[in-house]
Amino acid sequence: MPLAEVDLFDDLPNLYRVRRQRHNYRMTYVVPEIALATRDDIVGILDLQEQNLLGRGGLLSVRLPDAFIEAALDDLPQIVARRDGKIVAYLLAGSRGLHAQTPIIQAMFRAYRGSHDAYVYGPICVPESERGHGLATALFTELRGRLPGRECVAFVRRDNAASLQAHLKMGMKDVASFGHDGVTHAVLAFVPH
Repeated sequence: MPLAEVDLFDDLPNLYRVRRQRHNYRMTYVVPEIALATRDDIVGILDLQEQNLLGRGGLLSVRLPDAFIEAALDDLPQIVARRDGKIVAYLLAGSRGLHAQTPIIQAMFRAYRGSHDAYVYGPICVPESERGHGLATALFTELRGRLPGRECVAFVRRDNAASLQAHLKMGMKDVASFGHDGVTHAVLAFVPH
């Protein structure tokens, strides 16, 4: 018997829909649209970033200014997830040139050189309400499809076990470690076949 969507609770967030099968009710996740970011998305990216910084209970350790995101849009594809026109997750990427003056990225490339055209993956922001549904993998798959054949390199704090596990599950390899500002980071790389 096919599932029938019903509106039982008006106060449920739009990321879930209640479905009924016979007399059992269950909630199913509604996958957001995965798309190429545009300049119209900058405000949404910045808002989501602000909500997910370390000091606010999130996992993002760096606040990127809007000028950086604008430059990133000109550099490489940037990927967003939208639901009802609102940014609910994002994945940024940048060339070595974009990050030429970023000390932590330079430290990462000293620990692991990567290929000549490797790009920097991240940050990725998937808020807690969206985790556990494969959204990070969907964002990463979209980015890889737009940059085929290129290696990507990322760093994750060694004490962020959930992020390390998620990235390894997506096919990245733990290739090196480095310290920056007293924090140990893993260098993760995805090398296409």
